[in-house]
Amino acid sequence: MTRARRDRAAGADPAAPGATPPAAPPAGPPPSPGAAPADSGERLAARQAQLVAALVAGGPLPPGFAPGPVAAARRALLHKRAGDVARHWPLLAAGLGAGWSATFAEWAAGRPTNGSLRDGWDLARELRDHGRLPALGAEELASREAATRYDGRTTPRPRRLPAVARAGDAVAVQLAGRVRLLRPAHR
Repeated sequence: MTRARRDRAAGADPAAPGATPPAAPPAGPPPSPGAAPADSGERLAARQAQLVAALVAGGPLPPGFAPGPVAAARRALLHKRAGDVARHWPLLAAGLGAGWSATFAEWAAGRPTNGSLRDGWDLARELRDHGRLPALGAEELASREAATRYDGRTTPRPRRLPAVARAGDAVAVQLAGRVRLLRPAHR
């Protein structure tokens, strides 16, 4: 039993003159020999963030990484992303045919992902704005925009009121939650 504990048990005042002050608890586990400094976790997190930015957002390659394997991983991630977007936007991908992967990779190369649905939506809008949206993609975009409200920044939300949307030559209308393609795009 420690002296402070004995003094308390005997009714002695630990603040009294001559009394031994209670020992302060240890500030944490003792550092183990060979342990890394505390800020190494922060440095590791920063390097990981730099690597992720280089892989998915076109950021510069962090020092200490070989460019070849990082470029291969970047291409593989873009290919995977293109496949995910194609699952959400099958008509857009089919309309672009063999050029889908290259078109998507060119568009997505410097952009971090916003999710497959939003990435496809943003790509379709950009293709529409540049006059490169295929007919199938125009029909899909018009149908999506008639059914859902998306401002390019926030999560898409279903429309509650009737809506008409147009993409290229395609026109879609949404009434009572049902979307009808009034005029298909010219093929």
